[in-house]
Amino acid sequence: MSAAWFAVCSAAVALVVLIVFMLQNTSKVEVTFLWLHGTLALALALLIAAVAGAVITAVIGVARLTQLRRASRHRP
Repeated sequence: MSAAWFAVCSAAVALVVLIVFMLQNTSKVEVTFLWLHGTLALALALLIAAVAGAVITAVIGVARLTQLRRASRHRP
């Protein structure tokens, strides 16, 4: 139960830090990606980039783990 309490408190602190970051970085920036053009708040653009990077890393990690599990099953 203490691990869950620690996780909830850590998540709350992380969210407060994220909210402060987003409130301090409200200036608009122009974003161009492939054929898409638009204007976003700087904090939102950075948050989207960070989440996209985390998702790409997770997908590559899952693919590698799946590859290693398949290889370990086929060993004699």
